[in-house]
Amino acid sequence: MPYTPRKPSMLSRLPWWLMAILLLFVLGYWGIATDATYSQIFRTVSGGLQTTLWVTLVAFVSATVLGLLVALARTSGNRILVELATFYVEIIRGIPVLVFLFYVAFVGAPAMVGAVNWLLQPTGQSITVRQFDFAWRAIVALTVCYSAFIAEIFRAGIEAVTRGQLEAASALGLSRWQRFRHITFPQALRTILPPLGNDFVSMIKDSALVSALGVQDITQLGKVYSSGSFRFFETYNVVALLYLSLTISLSLLVRLLERYLDQSKR
Repeated sequence: MPYTPRKPSMLSRLPWWLMAILLLFVLGYWGIATDATYSQIFRTVSGGLQTTLWVTLVAFVSATVLGLLVALARTSGNRILVELATFYVEIIRGIPVLVFLFYVAFVGAPAMVGAVNWLLQPTGQSITVRQFDFAWRAIVALTVCYSAFIAEIFRAGIEAVTRGQLEAASALGLSRWQRFRHITFPQALRTILPPLGNDFVSMIKDSALVSALGVQDITQLGKVYSSGSFRFFETYNVVALLYLSLTISLSLLVRLLERYLDQSKR
């Protein structure tokens, strides 16, 4: 009788690293639920969860749109657009995120307010720098910084599509927009999805930098609570657990989406 190998169970196929992370989450949230100190810290710090998610989502969507436009400019073939887009990418990528955050918050914001007031002169109205919320300043800074990296991701995906397909589509009479929509972008999406997902995870972590401006996100609330209670160990355990919950969940979601796209390709 021929030997039939047994099909591995679902449990045996689970990666050990994921099981270890799940165990870490169970222990962490169990400690929060059963310990009064951790519960108080969690209630305080989790109040910044909405701000963290809001800043990240708005900045990432804006950076993705801006990055796509920059990538299209870099691959347009127009010398002026290519040079301008390349200059933008190289300059922005060379500045640390925290430095650019301070530059936008304390240099760019007053300049933008001054420009708006100059435009409002005929109406007799004006605005002040204080009306430019620090959360929006942080969103602008993250948008510009990440758009340079996302532009390179899009450019790599676009250039991965073979030239022969585009030439064939052009011979069939498809316009530039139709070629991008039906041929270039669907194929580029499979290439750009993993690094784009990694950038989203990175932006969640870099959103903690907005605490330097006093924005009430997870990190800022944790910093305020720990400095007042002197429970630094417990507070930053909770802060780290919240960030891990967000980043690991999104990483797994990106992996599932990537696997789905691979299966649909076959």
